[in-house]
Amino acid sequence: MESLPLPVESFTQEERDRLAPHFTNLDRPVFGVVNLPETVKGALFARYSRYAGTLRRLFLDEFADSVPDVGGIEGAEGERAAELYERIFIGYGDDSVAQLGGAHVACEWTSNLLPKILQRPRLAAYLEQSTRYIAYDTKLDGFGYRYHRDPRFGPEYEHALDELFGAYSRLLEQTSTWVAERFPAGEGESPAAHRRAVRAKALDLVRGLLPAASLSHVGIYASGQTYEQLVLHLLANPLAESRAYGQMLLEELQQIIPSFVARVPREDRGGRWVEYLRERRGAADAVAARLAIGNEAEAVPSVRLLRAHGTEDELLAALLYESLDVSEEEALRAVASVDKAALVRELVGERENRRHRPGRGFETLRYRFEIVSDYGAFRDLQRHRLLTCQWQTLSPYLGADVPHELEAAGLAGEFERALDVSRAEHERLRAAGFVDEAPYALCLAFRIRYVLELDAREALHLIELRSGREGHPSYRAVAHAMRDAIAGVHPSVADAMRFVDDSTEPRLERLLSEIRNDARRA
Repeated sequence: MESLPLPVESFTQEERDRLAPHFTNLDRPVFGVVNLPETVKGALFARYSRYAGTLRRLFLDEFADSVPDVGGIEGAEGERAAELYERIFIGYGDDSVAQLGGAHVACEWTSNLLPKILQRPRLAAYLEQSTRYIAYDTKLDGFGYRYHRDPRFGPEYEHALDELFGAYSRLLEQTSTWVAERFPAGEGESPAAHRRAVRAKALDLVRGLLPAASLSHVGIYASGQTYEQLVLHLLANPLAESRAYGQMLLEELQQIIPSFVARVPREDRGGRWVEYLRERRGAADAVAARLAIGNEAEAVPSVRLLRAHGTEDELLAALLYESLDVSEEEALRAVASVDKAALVRELVGERENRRHRPGRGFETLRYRFEIVSDYGAFRDLQRHRLLTCQWQTLSPYLGADVPHELEAAGLAGEFERALDVSRAEHERLRAAGFVDEAPYALCLAFRIRYVLELDAREALHLIELRSGREGHPSYRAVAHAMRDAIAGVHPSVADAMRFVDDSTEPRLERLLSEIRNDARRA
């Protein structure tokens, strides 16, 4: 197994005794969560995204006192169950059997490149530590700033990334002061809610300086089938970090749900799959090189609708289909001459909030978008489960986004100097032969090009969610542009997006949410 220099978490003997029944190991960054009710596991992972520490520390701090003691780790699969999986899953290749069991697993101290690989399987649940709520301005004891390290990169790499984190820390303090002065607390506002909203906005404005090497935590709940495919993709990836976590993940799953990953270590099954995935990637790289397509010059942020599939007649026929007893062809003839906008509004109904979603008929329309945005926005949009996302390699060649509010605060100069440091280290790593690893050095402000392909129902969900007033400005801009592009081809679909927040005035994005949180706590 490839080893990585990672932070080490220590526990007292008393803490180890409390943790042992619920975590498959206490000394590694990948471990299973066991012997806990499903509701506790869900709450633990939900809290995880806004907790600055690790999952095991979170359990000790906030959950251990309310969970009864249990003896030992969950028992291994019973003999009869193991025999069934061996006979059906291995013997007959019935992959659906692998959907019948799952596991909670935490992957800690991952770079911000690795979660994009971890989150590629659609049918799983993920909770990633957020750069919007947690500051990266302090050093870990005995480790330093929170970023991925590799001895092969040399001392220049750590010097450059220490410089980036130093700039982030200074700008966070300066930006927090400017935001507090720019947005003073209003009459009757909770001082605590206002402080949290100020902090959240400052973190939003400077998060673009965090490099892709910044360390994060990811909680996963998935079926055995999903984990099998995930492990294979991790092991086939050129990043040493990916292969190391793939091996650790496999070893943890062999403790928790061994039958579901039994094919992975077998040379004729998992071994051959990994070879195929590497061959497929190699073929694509070779063809791209043969076509001699060079790096594109710096590009502005953009959202382009490449293709739209389907018509509003087809949307209406699909919305009505489950209530009919005639063919779709008959339904299309029936709706050809109606007032389409009015009928779609009637079928969508009165949506009281964004969670009231229209019927599956919306899935008959599809859109393919090509987007250029900063990597931070891409991270949030890529996580949506039901869409197809393909992305190019993160590079400095498309330029970077500097928040206009930092320019207004007079702080853009230091931000841009840090981007220069990031760009230079990326080029040094590439020149040294670390082509796949060079993106570790790039700040989240650098742009990436990617494709999102999704149906109208998922588009409605994504656009309403990501345009919300509490969202980060970079992905809010993408959501607005997607809605406008859809309005140009399917106005009835755009009209159904009743909960898009179009406001753009400067504000404390998280203030209303923090006030609501205070009210709930009270």
